[in-house]
This record gives sequence, C-alpha cells and structure tokens, in this order.
Amino acid sequence: MITGYFDTAQMVLYLFWIFFFSLIVYLQRESNREGLPLVSETGGEIFPEGICGMPEPKTFRLANGETVLSPPGAGSDDREYNMEKVYPAPGYPWMPSGDPLVDGVGPAAWAMRSTHPDVCTDGKPKIVPLRVAADYSVAEEDEDPRGMNVVAACGGVAGTVTDIWVDRAESYARYFEVEPSVGGGRLLLPIPFTTISQSTVRVVSIRADQFARVPRTEHADQVSLREEDQISGYFGGGHLYAFESRQGPLI
Repeated sequence: MITGYFDTAQMVLYLFWIFFFSLIVYLQRESNREGLPLVSETGGEIFPEGICGMPEPKTFRLANGETVLSPPGAGSDDREYNMEKVYPAPGYPWMPSGDPLVDGVGPAAWAMRSTHPDVCTDGKPKIVPLRVAADYSVAEEDEDPRGMNVVAACGGVAGTVTDIWVDRAESYARYFEVEPSVGGGRLLLPIPFTTISQSTVRVVSIRADQFARVPRTEHADQVSLREEDQISGYFGGGHLYAFESRQGPLI
C-alpha cells in the first residue's frame, strides 16, 4: 500500500488503462495511412477529425529505389474526370461525359499505382512474354493460341495473338499479346476476359474498333502495375460501356 486510499494494484490498473487507450489511438491513426484523403462528391478532400486524426506522413523506401509517402497528402491524385452528376445534389449518380473506357470512369476506373513492374524475389519483372521467359511453354495437350484471330463482341476480327505473357512467380498465363487490326502497337489482352473456341480467341467485353484505344505498355517486354490497372479497367468497363444497349435497365 502506498497511501490509505491508493495502492499498487490501483496504480497498475490505471497505467494499464492509459496504455490501452493510447494503443487504440495509435492503431486508429495508423489505419488512416491507407485510403485517405477521401474525396467529397460535392468537391474537395476530406480528412478524418477527432481525437485520433491523421498520422504524420511516413516515407517508405521500396526495393526498386522508389519512395512512397503514406498517407500521400492532399492533391496526390489530381486527375480530371470527364463525368457529371445526373442531378446536382448529394446521393445522385455520376454519368460519363466523355469516353468512359479511356477516362477511367465507373467500372473502367483504375488506381494511380506504381509505374514500375511487379518483380520476383530476384528483382526481375514478374510478368513477361514467352519470348523472354524461354523456360516456359504451352502444354502439349493444350491448344496454342498464338496465331489465332481475336473476335470482339461485335463479331469483327480485332487482331491476332502474337505471344503469351506469363507470371513467372505464379507459373500462370496472364495476358495474350495482340497485334490489332486497327491502330498501331501491340497490346495486352487479359486472359480472364477471353474464351477460346474453334481456334478463335473471343472477347465479349469490347468492340473491334475499341481495340485501337486499349492502353499500351511503355516497354515492349514488361508491364507496370499502373498499366495493369489501366488495361484491366478498359476491358472491364467495356461490359457496361462498349454498347449503348448495355447501359440502363433490362426491363
């Protein structure tokens, strides 16, 4: 006993309460490093307030030499979106005012990820074409898609498969490299958006003419994390935006 009204057990209990409260505040502040600031639908950015608030920005140094600031702070994503509200009041939906596939609106949205490629533990790019990953090949019992025509949702031929891009870390085929019929430069077609039947690669997400605007990779033999998001967003958004008939209610 320290005094007649305060003993060691009480002191330990109070210290535990202070520690536990401080731990909750710390963990809550650290959880605000991801996904913030929020963007208000009426304009401006929103930061959490109250007893926890935002943590001090911390710089993370990545293996590829890149640095990432977390939380990123105000103005970290200053892209302009071609979209407008159906009605100027909170809660009403936004509608694209330009080409939603290119502008990254709705299901075609993409994140401002790193401009570096994902890498294996040895530091080499993880997703590469078979011409680079020479130790990979198509299984003998499977049909080789290289040389097949790519038929789009409209029924037109969008191009020809020239190579397969594999994930060397997962031993998994990720993309078909396509030589488009319209527009220059080879492009990547995510394999989950395709089916193969009758020696033809079929795509139901976009039309043949829309292949011309599929985002290209900066480098011929590697794809960055941001480019992966842009490419997947383009094909994913086509399920809603490729045809006018796909928008609006079915009944």
